[in-house]
Amino acid sequence: MIIPAQGLRIVLAVRPVDFRCGHDALAGLVQNTLGLDPHSGLIVVFRSKRADRLKILLWDGTGLVLVYKRLGRDGRFEWPRISDGVMHLTRVQFEALFDGLNWKRMGERIVPTPAAAN
Repeated sequence: MIIPAQGLRIVLAVRPVDFRCGHDALAGLVQNTLGLDPHSGLIVVFRSKRADRLKILLWDGTGLVLVYKRLGRDGRFEWPRISDGVMHLTRVQFEALFDGLNWKRMGERIVPTPAAAN
């Protein structure tokens, strides 16, 4: 499991990409098509045409890291409707997506600070 640091931006490229692409081609896509800097420390999640695979591209400060995940036995990731651009994900949504769960139902829970006892 990849656990992103607090405050790290996570984006999902909504349009499927050619999964033959490697580090440099995906970084070029991030920069030229999505208009983002692939070396800025953000995490970019790419989807395949098949719903059972994803690639994650991130810059760790020393180089580009590419993670590939394929779900087994008829598993499918939950993806938003195909369109252009990106969708921002929270850390919780990212973790749910990576685990193959329905990330659309996940959200950051805001827990209020308890009031002082009377």
